[in-house]
Amino acid sequence: MKNSVSPMKYVKLGASGLRVSQLCLGCMSYGSPSWREWVLDERASLPFIKRALEFGINFFDTADVYSVGASEVVLGKALKKFGPSRDQLIIATKVYNPMNGSANGRGLSRKHILHAVDESLRRLGTDYIDLYQIHRFDRYTPIEETLETLNDVVRAGKALYIGASSMYAWQFAKMLAASDRHGWARFISMQNHYNLIYREEEREMIPLCREENIGLIPWSPLARGFLIGNRKVALKGTTTRSKSDDFAGKLYYQPEDFAIVERVSAIAKARGCNNAQIALAWVLAQPGITAPIIGATKMSHLDDAVAALAVELSAAEKQSLDALYKPHPVLGITF
Repeated sequence: MKNSVSPMKYVKLGASGLRVSQLCLGCMSYGSPSWREWVLDERASLPFIKRALEFGINFFDTADVYSVGASEVVLGKALKKFGPSRDQLIIATKVYNPMNGSANGRGLSRKHILHAVDESLRRLGTDYIDLYQIHRFDRYTPIEETLETLNDVVRAGKALYIGASSMYAWQFAKMLAASDRHGWARFISMQNHYNLIYREEEREMIPLCREENIGLIPWSPLARGFLIGNRKVALKGTTTRSKSDDFAGKLYYQPEDFAIVERVSAIAKARGCNNAQIALAWVLAQPGITAPIIGATKMSHLDDAVAALAVELSAAEKQSLDALYKPHPVLGITF
């Protein structure tokens, strides 16, 4: 892939031999604005995926629930139009959230997973998914049922690897232990909620993943744009997303969160860069992090993310950013 800015680094994902770009493009923002007001339609989305490929990004993350399938369709079309051969691309998608109102249209049952993976393959227009992830923990389905089904998906060649997303560390530990006990396919990645103003994952999940050699691909490394510095206490920002993203209001906006943003802004000003580059550089520097999942609805978002790869924070800057953190309630485990 041609890289017009700077060489992209490729790193191993967990204990696997899979090498992914140090940034992953999250595709929740691409699909249909009828799902969320701030989502871009297909025509507006394509240039962002094209630009990511030009930067050397080979890792793309979506989910069946994003725009109720439209995100997968847009990603599949874009990669066929702009991308290199399929073997050079890493496509990740997720299963769990409701896709319809039927009794079996969600969760991690054998019935739903086997239906959902075929539907994702159809929408993506590919023969296999590189990384098939469970979007959340399903407390209503036996762990063994979920894991055996995922193992069957891998053995059938419909997915090459499996990953997981936000849950409690004890739940993830039970799943890893069950996989090992039965000799089933093992999770190679954890997509968890982690950024400068939400660091509760440092207590248990991140140490568990480092111990088990699980790759960390955190979502919302910029706190849904909160760390950019354009949000106000009244929960309103300057963008369509900040004005309509009620979920962000449930995650952030504590007084200490704004204090951290001010510290990020001060460091960015002193360095002659912007908040996004500093906040993302902090995540990239944390032990165990493989590839933060970045979102982009403006080309500058991609430019800033790539520029952050070259930012190396000093020990004093890291200490300054770390010092203001205050514990938060556990957030992002379930919707």
